Amino acid sequence: MASLFLTYIKEYMYQKNYAKRTVESYLYWIKNYILFHDKKHPDKLDNDDVEQFLSYLANQRNVAAKTQATALNALVFLYLHIIKRPLSQKLRFSRAKYARKLPVVLTQKEIAYLFQFIDPHYKLPIQLMYGSGLRISELLYLRIKDIDYDYQSIMIWLSKGNKNRRVTLAPELIPALKAQQQIVHNYFKQDILNKQYCGVWLPHALNKKYPSAPKDFLWQFLFPSYKLSEDPATKEIRRHHIDETTIRRHHIDETTIRRCLKNAAKESNIKKNISCHTLRHSFATHLLESGADIRTVQDQLGHSDLKTTQIYTHVLNNGANGVRSPLSNLLNK
Repeated sequence: MASLFLTYIKEYMYQKNYAKRTVESYLYWIKNYILFHDKKHPDKLDNDDVEQFLSYLANQRNVAAKTQATALNALVFLYLHIIKRPLSQKLRFSRAKYARKLPVVLTQKEIAYLFQFIDPHYKLPIQLMYGSGLRISELLYLRIKDIDYDYQSIMIWLSKGNKNRRVTLAPELIPALKAQQQIVHNYFKQDILNKQYCGVWLPHALNKKYPSAPKDFLWQFLFPSYKLSEDPATKEIRRHHIDETTIRRHHIDETTIRRCLKNAAKESNIKKNISCHTLRHSFATHLLESGADIRTVQDQLGHSDLKTTQIYTHVLNNGANGVRSPLSNLLNK
């Protein structure tokens, strides 16, 4: 039987327009926190108990720093919004060590070769991730109105850190994008005739600000689910972009895109650990290789700190910031 407490948190988060992934992640860590303390109600626990749990994650479970930070965010949310007793800002706990990861980058030849093995149904979204440097979440939340054909660009709204930005669009993808929009329009014509259809989901207060937008074609998702589904927050019938249980033609979701890319990587036999984020890493590195200014790349990626963007210079100038191996001096005498 599902916990009434966790169910309440889930419903509260959906009502406040938290993303599905955030809801699932926070519930996971809140549940683990409760189990760690022998199923005691969080209202009976305090700062010391939170510190003990976070230290356990670092010392016994050896979680990554980002994982520990997510757990902390979940508990901060729990005590601030649910328990109504905010945690101390001076929590003392063992912090997980942050290991700097270098990005996996494909060469342009490897990208071209990889694309030969991509399922045609998913080629456009995967090309967009590489061609515009998109995160997979940014890709999935694209709407018809976000494609600017005149300026050959894409608008990204409320991305990581709630930032908006404009990114480049490869003009070669325009015919495929217009074909995809026609697919969306065909769905839209069916949906609008359905009396149960409440329109597409809109974040935050946009539903109130633009009351007609949910049933406006321009606001529909660019890569929609093949079927209508119930909104978990409002129980209304909508066409979202997520349906992780079924794979059908023209149905695009995070699970199928990841699987498609994984299969293509395996079939191409490229000896690198390829993921969706590899395409974004490659986009940034190839821009720098082509002579783009690093601040331009920073803007395209939506990084707040230039230091985050500078990591992509590691593959330039012979792979190690221009350092020449002393062995080369010996062998080329």
